[in-house]
Amino acid sequence: MSLYLYQQQAKEHLQQWKVGALFMEAGTGKTRVSCELINSVPELDLVVWFAPLRTIKSPVGVASVIDEVNKWSDFKCNTLFVGIESIGSSDRKYLEVLQQIKEARKPFVIVDESIKIKNMTAKRTRRLLEISKYAEYKLILNGTPLSKNLLDLWAQMEFLSPAILQMDLTKFKNTFCKYTEITKTINNRFQYKKEFITGYENIDYLYSLIRHYIYECDLKLQVRQIYNTIKYTVDKSSLETYNNIKDMFLNDEMLMYKNNNIFLEMTQKMQHSYCCSEDKVAKLRQLFNGIDESKTIIFCNFILSQELCRREFPRALVLSYHQSAFGLNLQDYRNTIYFDKNWDYAVREQSNHRTYRVGQTADCRYWDLDGNIGLDNLFNKCIEKKMNMVEYFKTLPIKSLKEKL
Repeated sequence: MSLYLYQQQAKEHLQQWKVGALFMEAGTGKTRVSCELINSVPELDLVVWFAPLRTIKSPVGVASVIDEVNKWSDFKCNTLFVGIESIGSSDRKYLEVLQQIKEARKPFVIVDESIKIKNMTAKRTRRLLEISKYAEYKLILNGTPLSKNLLDLWAQMEFLSPAILQMDLTKFKNTFCKYTEITKTINNRFQYKKEFITGYENIDYLYSLIRHYIYECDLKLQVRQIYNTIKYTVDKSSLETYNNIKDMFLNDEMLMYKNNNIFLEMTQKMQHSYCCSEDKVAKLRQLFNGIDESKTIIFCNFILSQELCRREFPRALVLSYHQSAFGLNLQDYRNTIYFDKNWDYAVREQSNHRTYRVGQTADCRYWDLDGNIGLDNLFNKCIEKKMNMVEYFKTLPIKSLKEKL
């Protein structure tokens, strides 16, 4: 199968350099382009492919990144697939991989989902930057548009080569980021200052530094994405538990600090209280009278709702958002059901692209299960406006928050 035009253009653009970044939207076939680029380098003796562990050890019946790479290539050298999380969590794995790269004569290192290279205080990021020093050929893959994570660019470009930006992180922030400093007082005694990035500047200059080493691409297919909503009713018992949790958290003492962890715990417990409402299951049974259950993905937030869906709908593929929303190629499926809502727009957007991707021949349909409850309304609002729910909660007075929930 020949390359699509944009894939050929990506290959030709990055073939000129020993390092590069594919900022191609999820579903555009970054793995295929990566394999072409690797195959174009003669006499490699090691390929190290870092990827999220969930894409290396994928669910049964779902193609892994190893399957995808083997589909498009036949590397004539030793090939390692390494869970990117392992580099931060396992000293043994990190030292083992580092030593193999050091000993290789001509290694090629790929980081799939390079959004994982961002926080400079994270051990994973520091170790990947150390590994990068010993490989001349490097490629990063990212399904998030370049404009959505400009601050993360420093670590990603530093991984490719310090010669690209030629500035440390402090200089990068001072050159391209606008800041606002806020001072908060707690109990009229304690003060702390926090800086917030409120915008970016000198973007043309930034692009001039990196443009040779990146290729950007959006996904355009001949199939449609069709979105639907299914309304369901939360049962009386779940609603009572929900309200008790709301009252427990939304009091003056608990909200005094407006701590992120408190809001996260509150929303998780409140959503968990109604995640397995009987009417949700009943509505899905009705839906499966008209669509093919075996061609359907069901996304859940909780172990409890995953177990319920696997028991009630055994022919569907039941997945969790954070383990499976990124990286997996699920083009053999065409229906996606969001059994539990998720407020993270990036996760939601990526989950859409598990089915809507190169090679899909059928229209992709999506169903949101929408409960008659305040929290679901806030989930919808945050996704629609691409807001962070926790930050949104912190802007609301307690009375207003109670009313909305």
